[in-house]
Amino acid sequence: MQLRHVTSCLAALGLLSAQLCAQDKKDLTFDQIWKNAPSGITQPLPNISGWADDTHYIEVRNGKSYQVDVKTGAASEYSKAGISVAVQNHDIIYTAADGTTSQLTNDTLTEKNPTLSPDGKYVAFTRHNDLYSVEIATKKETRYTSDASEVVYNGYASWVYYEEILGRPSRYRAFWWSPDSRYLAYMRFDDSQVPVFPIYSEKGQHGYTENTRYPKAGDKNPEVKVGVVPVSGGTTTWAAFDEKADQYFGTPFWTSDNHLWLQWMNRGQDNLKLYDINLSTGAKKEVYDEKQATWIDWKDGMTILDKGRGFIIESDKTGWSHLYWYNMDGSLKKQLTSGNWTVNYTVAFDAKQENIYFVARKEASTRTDLYKVNMNSGAITRLTFGDYFHATAVSPHGDYFISAYSNLATPTRIALMDNKGKVVRELGNSKGDQIASYNLALPKLMSYTTRDGLTLPMTVTMPLHMQEGKKYPVLISIYGGPNAGTVYDRWNLNLTSQWWAEKGVIQVVIDNRSSGQLGKMGMNYIHRKTGIYEIEDYMDATKWLRSLNYVDTNKVCITGGSFGGYMTCMALTYGASVFNYGMANYSVTDWQLYDSHYTERYMDSPAENPEGYRITSPMHYLDRYKGLIRITHGTMDDNVHIQNSIQLVNMLEDMNKHFEFMVYPGERHGWRTSIKNRHSDMEMYRFIYRYLLEEPFPADL
Repeated sequence: MQLRHVTSCLAALGLLSAQLCAQDKKDLTFDQIWKNAPSGITQPLPNISGWADDTHYIEVRNGKSYQVDVKTGAASEYSKAGISVAVQNHDIIYTAADGTTSQLTNDTLTEKNPTLSPDGKYVAFTRHNDLYSVEIATKKETRYTSDASEVVYNGYASWVYYEEILGRPSRYRAFWWSPDSRYLAYMRFDDSQVPVFPIYSEKGQHGYTENTRYPKAGDKNPEVKVGVVPVSGGTTTWAAFDEKADQYFGTPFWTSDNHLWLQWMNRGQDNLKLYDINLSTGAKKEVYDEKQATWIDWKDGMTILDKGRGFIIESDKTGWSHLYWYNMDGSLKKQLTSGNWTVNYTVAFDAKQENIYFVARKEASTRTDLYKVNMNSGAITRLTFGDYFHATAVSPHGDYFISAYSNLATPTRIALMDNKGKVVRELGNSKGDQIASYNLALPKLMSYTTRDGLTLPMTVTMPLHMQEGKKYPVLISIYGGPNAGTVYDRWNLNLTSQWWAEKGVIQVVIDNRSSGQLGKMGMNYIHRKTGIYEIEDYMDATKWLRSLNYVDTNKVCITGGSFGGYMTCMALTYGASVFNYGMANYSVTDWQLYDSHYTERYMDSPAENPEGYRITSPMHYLDRYKGLIRITHGTMDDNVHIQNSIQLVNMLEDMNKHFEFMVYPGERHGWRTSIKNRHSDMEMYRFIYRYLLEEPFPADL
């Protein structure tokens, strides 16, 4: 296995020229890195928060919002109606357009997820797991459900739906207004057969236990029904599904003409269907059916065309995510994009010109650009420019967009552009006037080849002031989860990274084949053995690093959190011949211990795939462990339970293995409090100083 262009590696990294240039530059100081002392390397960019309409973007200046004319640049104070609802002291407070407030509810129980109806007349919410609305003008409440309990929730999501299907931004909300405000669609969850997982808190004299209905791989899932109820109240019409069936429902879509489209998936997650639900009878009509040999992701974004012209949907069924135009009866009208590249998501639809605007990784897998495709001609136009990573915000109808663009060597700039790809005006440049005065260690984008011939990206940040003949430690940062890559060609001046470069640490970020760089084709490899291909990819990249004559092969450290923690555990066990040290944070250590929906998507159930579960656990490879791993976990992690780390620790102790272990009392997934976060950071830095640098930890830190 070899890295591409290995023979020109030293020249490509510019080590000799960097040392010569460094004589005329200065290093960042301790205070500039750790105490935010000014350096002049970067300067603030304008704070652009969105679009007021198709010809005015919103910019925040000194805490005030302004709408800026795209043609003239003239700015005026942005005073769009500030209508909002929020929960204060357990009750719902409504703020009118003129800023006046009124209290809509008066109850000892806490209201959750207040959501305005599209016509602005009602607020829907949940209270103690039942669904309600309140009319703003009269403050009259309507109660839609009355059967909630500690295990039955109406309009409020069961944990696994919140975490894996509806998503964390939902804040557990599981109800949706129809466009005409006449109906509410909602999900009803029954967790009575979902196993309880106890989460213990040490607080107080006796502590307490937080019991969570959490389905692990192979467990009984919540039973779910999807219903529609008139805003005026009355009987709920339930969609015609058997709630006892082993199935999932995704986020529903309301069409502009008030049709409810519901996503359904089997427990195996390899068959996704869309149904049009009859609001009067609950009868379902299939409008889309997709099957794959591995798994299918939920359709989070979909464009439903007016006048029955069909719908635009994204699918990665060919191995790469692309756009398809379907008729309303589910027949394919036209595939709009194709090729070995990925459509990330659609951002706007211009009905007049019949153009769909979308973000894709087409020019390079490590960059995103904005494109438009014409539905009739199929012509695809790239709207962004250059060898840059573009993060774009498109106006409501696609006439203009704003792009924040950069690459690993170029600080971020912001430009206003039109829908032909022409730059209307440059809006900001983060490059400071002192940047040329400093020695900066910037990552270089490189590629490596896996043992079976795949080419994947990595970034390498070399130490400053390298000396001939000296060997340097390596710190590898990874995540590793499916479609969650971390290697991108965009500006990322991390001050902590500058410190390690000054101290002489080689810093590396690696993506594996399932990261999304190779589309769904790359992800499909990991089906039923999640973790094996990934760690072997990391091993292949790291073996090349170890072959370089300036790398200290006794000091190769890998670190990550969550899935990255799992990968770190695999590195120090399965990959023990390659990695010496690891810092594993809130890690999965056995896929049987993680939730049903996420785990079975990639692994199938433990009953279907016992061997897969066995060979993907780092605990299966503890006999190979010979380096040093540092394990951390929050005691109240409700996502990746501390049970994972405890089981690993138990086996390490029984095998008389040396390791480090740190718990964070009361902390959830990751560290939510600044005190714990600072302690965790400092302990990781101590680990690096002790084992990679072999130097005393600085007292000033």
